[in-house]
Amino acid sequence: SGLSWEPCSRAVEQVYLRCTEGSLEWMYPAQALHVILEPGLPGAWHTTVCIKPASDFQGASICVERAGQLHLVVSEAEGAQPHHVSCFSAHMPQRVARFLQASPQRDISRRTASFQYELLSNQSTAGPDFKKVALVEAMCHPCDNMELLMAICSSDFVAKGSIQNVSHDSENHMSQVDVSVQEVYRQKNRIFQQDEASGEWRGPIRTLLRCKVKKGGGDFLFTGNEHFGKAWLGCAPQFKDFMFIYRAARERGANPCEL
Repeated sequence: SGLSWEPCSRAVEQVYLRCTEGSLEWMYPAQALHVILEPGLPGAWHTTVCIKPASDFQGASICVERAGQLHLVVSEAEGAQPHHVSCFSAHMPQRVARFLQASPQRDISRRTASFQYELLSNQSTAGPDFKKVALVEAMCHPCDNMELLMAICSSDFVAKGSIQNVSHDSENHMSQVDVSVQEVYRQKNRIFQQDEASGEWRGPIRTLLRCKVKKGGGDFLFTGNEHFGKAWLGCAPQFKDFMFIYRAARERGANPCEL
């Protein structure tokens, strides 16, 4: 809390965060916070940082320190946008510095500058300078056999199900696939939940609008990753096609993990 700041102490408080994803809440912002991201994973090579401010983000702006200069990432006005996510490439993947600069206030009314963050690996960036990059690398193309076999090993969720509905949000360049699930093999969090009335398992999965997802019949294997509590679609083959590929790889001993 900024209320704990004393005039005799330094104006900029240091905060060290050791996790690859998490959140920070700064109440009554005053002066500034210097936030250092240092994930404690030996050999980890993260190249992209994404920030999602809370819908009630107030009282501060977020900047990134780059070559001795501060670059504005999230202004106080942008914090009110519910789908606003800012991603940028990191020059030093194992040490990323950010500043939260408090906005001048005339009163002591409560304001909270809170946000979620994620450090991502293997994200494409355009050049070495400060850039904003896409949050997800959407699998708009059909996955080849190896991509599919690796997807069931590394995805945050893997489930068998069918498509109930597809809706499109042109303003935010997203599509949402509503899935009826027959079996959940893995899920990091509660993306798929059971309806108390029908007993059916359901869940929404997002993808980019440019992938042009359409409703299809039959059962699919849905894989993908979570970002800021939302499921994003990765490989999604017909289930019968997946089983043919998986069984053939298993017979050869070439499957990287068991499903």
